[in-house]
This record gives sequence, structure tokens and C-alpha cells, in this order.
Amino acid sequence: MKQSSRNYKRIVIKIGSSLFCSQDRLDASRVEHIAAQVAGLVKEGKEVVLVTSGAIALGMSALNLVSRPKELVYLQAAAAVGQHELMDAYRRFFSKAGLNCGQVLLTWEDFDQRSRYLNAKNTLLTLLKLKVIPVINENDTISTDEIKFGDNDRLSALVASLIGADLLIILSDVEGLLDADKQVIRLVDKITPAIRALACPTSRKTCVGGMITKIEAARIATDSGIACVIASGRKEDVIASVIKNPFTAGTLFLAKNESLGSKERWMAFSAKTKGKIIVDEGAKRALENKKSLLSVGVTGIEGNFDFSDIVSIRDKDGDEFARGKVRISAKDLDKIKGNRHDKEVIHRDDIVLL
Repeated sequence: MKQSSRNYKRIVIKIGSSLFCSQDRLDASRVEHIAAQVAGLVKEGKEVVLVTSGAIALGMSALNLVSRPKELVYLQAAAAVGQHELMDAYRRFFSKAGLNCGQVLLTWEDFDQRSRYLNAKNTLLTLLKLKVIPVINENDTISTDEIKFGDNDRLSALVASLIGADLLIILSDVEGLLDADKQVIRLVDKITPAIRALACPTSRKTCVGGMITKIEAARIATDSGIACVIASGRKEDVIASVIKNPFTAGTLFLAKNESLGSKERWMAFSAKTKGKIIVDEGAKRALENKKSLLSVGVTGIEGNFDFSDIVSIRDKDGDEFARGKVRISAKDLDKIKGNRHDKEVIHRDDIVLL
């Protein structure tokens, strides 16, 4: 587990748009305060990646849009206008500390396709090696999925998993995860249905996330062996406080002892599934015992997947419990499902249990 602060060498920090926007304008003092904290970490020898929201919110302000547009083209236009203002603020404040930052815009395709996934990883690690602070945002100007379904909470967790971070810090305008009595929960050792039930969506016009997406991001991080802290970005020196004592600065989600490997993390969280394979109880038990999936245990197929596609593996109740890279197309599997066949449907080395 990477819970001890002395192990926090590589850190991903997600910054919510609510921290930057004061009365629909860029709160330059807040950006400067966060940049100064990040600069301090870099000068201590730590590697820091920023995942930042705010482009659409700032574009809305510049375009005098009083509410978040529902039409995609207007969201894309707002992102295009707001992105350069956001990066200019980061550039100015990091320059004061004698540091460089680099803009990296990502889409789902950069995570879904394995080759692009590894290329993005190499780019980010090279920037860190050069002492450059990567500033990451979704490429909202061209990508429909990010605006319609995505959020930067999840993106920050995927980035943390991608580069093998030690800690993910999600900064917002909330103190952390609150219990039923509205008190901050300081420590979560396991994300249970009860923990998820405490999350509630946001009503802010500039945000699409909320605590629900932060809990999901924490799950991705902790399953990847990365500790995660949700804290208020409005607190003075909050980043330093998290590094010094993550148990008291917000809500700390403990990393799992047995984390997923790099390829498993990609299959579990980043790759888009191209179909579903439904299996019987015998096949489910075999997979949970690290066996390969054989055709005899397949009871149903959904989707039109091909060789090497990632598919969702579900039990008889339709619940997803694993994912894997198939060695046979849906068309060919449909011909042999339920029957014994020499060819493995998915090899055990290409299966990740969720």
C-alpha cells in the first residue's frame, strides 16, 4: 500500500472548475495559490501532474452564457474559447516559480486503444523527467463522449493509473465525503454500497461531476494501488496538508494491498468493451480461480466483437465480474458456445477480475 507520505513521489492532482470560477470569472488568486503549492512540491523533488477542469466554465463566461449549454456545438465552442485562458493562467503562475508546464488534451480513444494508451504514458513520463508539469484536460472541443458522459474526476483516476502514481488528490469545493450527519468521513478502507449511497450529484451549472464521480474515481485509484484523497481546494495550503497527513486533510481512501497490474488496469478501467459474454456458474468459478474461459461455459453473447477486442464477462444474473481480451469473434463463438472446443475463448492471462 502507498499510504505513507514518504512514498508520495508521483502525485496527480485534480482541480475542479468550481475552484476557479468566482461570479463566472477566473479567480486568478486561487489559481496562483494552487500553482504555488504545486511548484513547492516539484522543487522538493516530487513529480506532479495536474488534471484541470474549467475550460467550458471560462468559455461560458467569455461568451456571456448564463447557463451550461445543452447543445454539443456550444459546449465545444465554449471549451475552445476557455481552454487558452485556462492554460495562460497556469503558464503565468508557473513561470513565476521558474517552471514550465505543458498542455495535454486527451480523449477516450487515447485510453481505449492500447498503442495510444502507451504513447500517452510515455509522453507524460517524459514531461515529468524533464521537470515539466503536465496540465491535462479532456479535449472537449472535438470529443463528444467526454462532454456528454465524461468527467475530470474519472479522467484524473485514469491518468493516475496510467502513470503509476502514488497518490491522487481530488480538489473541489467540498471538505470530503460526508456521513449522514454531514460530518466528514476521514478514512474509507473499502468502497461499499453504503459509501456510494452517501454520494450525491451536484447542481452547479459549471460542473458535471459531483461526489458520485469522485467515489468512482477513488475506486479506480484504490483498485490500482493508489491512495486517493478528496479535499477542499479552498483550504489554505491544502495540498501540503494532504501530503503531510492525508488522514486529516479530507477523506482518505486507502489503496488496496493487492492492486492490479498495468495491463489489468487498462482492461478494467480504460478500454471500452465491445460486447458481453454471459457465462454459467461453473465458468464463473473457474475464472475466479484464475482459469481460462472455455466455450462450454458460455451461455450467451451480446455485441459484434472481433479477435483481440475487450469484452465484459457477466454471470447468469447479468452482473459484470470480469473483463478480458477475446481470442475469437462473436460470430465464431456463437457457433460453439455451450459446447466443448479446443480453442480458448479468453486466456487466463488476458482476464481481469473486477
